[in-house]
Amino acid sequence: MTKTLSLHHITKPSKNTTTKPAALFMFHGYGSDENDLFSFANELPEELFIISVRAPQPMQPYGNAWYTIHWDNNNGKFNNTEEAIESRDKIAKFIQEATEAYSLDSENITLLGFSQGCILSLATALSYPNLAKNVIGLSGYIDPDMLISGYETVDFSKLNIFISHGTVDQVIPIEWAQKTPVFLNKIGITTQLKEYPVGHGVSPQNFYDLKNWLIERI
Repeated sequence: MTKTLSLHHITKPSKNTTTKPAALFMFHGYGSDENDLFSFANELPEELFIISVRAPQPMQPYGNAWYTIHWDNNNGKFNNTEEAIESRDKIAKFIQEATEAYSLDSENITLLGFSQGCILSLATALSYPNLAKNVIGLSGYIDPDMLISGYETVDFSKLNIFISHGTVDQVIPIEWAQKTPVFLNKIGITTQLKEYPVGHGVSPQNFYDLKNWLIERI
């Protein structure tokens, strides 16, 4: 049963009823909702307790956002970093709430985010280094301005990160994503960007690869 917590969400319970289950938290992209990534749920390992979260800002005429994206003629597209940091902290609080409310294994938490949800999944995991074991970042990038100060000195040796991107992404340029493994390697997280010949989306091969990566780490 879905409980009333600080962020609206839907769940798929784990088939593991003997111990606290590993959990996967899903964070959708700009203008979408909690049903989007939840379509993956039935294809993922049954031992996972899956929680798909709705972003806190409703949009018109539909959809939700984690933070505002501004457009202007001089600067092009840019993020409202203050709102992003607020959402980062809301996500961290929600994960802690849900872990307790659903009796989840706090040592086996995975964050899966797409686009804006990817940006915030990475920001949350790097700002709260004991919160997650794994991050699956799809079609996003790292914005250092969204990270908590002092992240450079943190021990991230227990954090695993999978990142992927479409080579013809028309929303977030592949060049932005290519900076992510460079950034992560500098702070002690070894990973490589997986590239696929698609636009702003998740190809079948991408899903197959992230699923296998996840199975090896939960």
